[in-house]
Amino acid sequence: MAIFPQPRTAEPLPVIARLPHRAGVQEGARRLPLLRHIGPNWYASVMGTAIVASAGAALPVDVPGLRGACTVVWALSAVLLAAVLAARAGHWIHHRDQARAHLLDPAVAPFYGCLAMALLAVGGATLTVGADVIGVRAALAVDVVLFVVGTAVGLVAAVVVPYLMVVRHRPAPGTASPVWLLPLVAPMVSASQGALLVPHLAAGQGREALLLACYAMFGLSLLATLVVLPLVFARLVHHGPLPPALTPTLFLVLGPLGQSTTAVNQLADAAPGAVAGPYASAFGAFAVLYGVPVMGFALLWLALAGAMVLRATRDGMGFAMTWWAFTFPVGTCVTGVAGLARHTGLDALTWLAVALYVFLVVAWAVAGARTVGGVVSGALTAAPVPPGAATARTR
Repeated sequence: MAIFPQPRTAEPLPVIARLPHRAGVQEGARRLPLLRHIGPNWYASVMGTAIVASAGAALPVDVPGLRGACTVVWALSAVLLAAVLAARAGHWIHHRDQARAHLLDPAVAPFYGCLAMALLAVGGATLTVGADVIGVRAALAVDVVLFVVGTAVGLVAAVVVPYLMVVRHRPAPGTASPVWLLPLVAPMVSASQGALLVPHLAAGQGREALLLACYAMFGLSLLATLVVLPLVFARLVHHGPLPPALTPTLFLVLGPLGQSTTAVNQLADAAPGAVAGPYASAFGAFAVLYGVPVMGFALLWLALAGAMVLRATRDGMGFAMTWWAFTFPVGTCVTGVAGLARHTGLDALTWLAVALYVFLVVAWAVAGARTVGGVVSGALTAAPVPPGAATARTR
């Protein structure tokens, strides 16, 4: 089964098509062939695993054994991050032609935002959950490193990927995809994870600067999302449902919604002691005034996306790596609702967070099991099947 859709733009293809004929490229293709089709979307498995740990720790309920389970999942996410980073490094070393092809493919390039979010998600889970194992000091050091690197990668991706879409990709009208949101939501993840680091800075200019920088990244990501989201909905209205294999990507829209709600709530928690009293109170009020309406829209989109997934299932939707879209975006909604429950004290929000977390855990377990099966069988590391070839085999 193909991991990525086939490239849709014609402009870069002549260059890419010539690359395999060079001796160096042919030699690279023969080395470590399992890594040739490991694209940046594999970081979604890291994100989806780390959010299970972070969201479980954020739940405003005390469930026996949950903290220990979250610690195990955090450790798994750290191992996955190391494994995927190594695989991606091998991909770039031995299969540079394919790596450049991915970067020049408008269906694949946005997944580079997943690298930043994987680093940030594991870093945040290390501070909130992993500290139980390695200690607060070590967890803080790990989180600082992953936050700095992840934020830098995310800001670069938020500029470079849209730039490539304009000057190289030139996607055709009506091809807008929820995947386009991936590089844009990465700074929002930095905003929420940066809030966890604010209290660890000494009071003064540095603490206030980090808090306001996180709010700036919140605004960057939010306004960029408001530009892209209408394109995605217009594509659905004017061109119909997404192909079955891509339908799970509709859940990606939940990412900026849930993550922005998480960010404003965590930043409100970090504001006292970082800014003057009136501003800290205003940030606390903003967390609720912003978060409640946005989560209302998130629930609307969850219902719409869920209906589209059920429709795609009836049409024969099989497993693909896009199923990881059921994890991290939903996890951000869990942490967002949990933050609202913490600030409002409403039991209804507490139980909503629990219900969303149950969905997250089930989705993660299914996606993880199917991914392991696909790796063992080789289906997920095989070359994508061109549409023409698939048609020819059915004749």
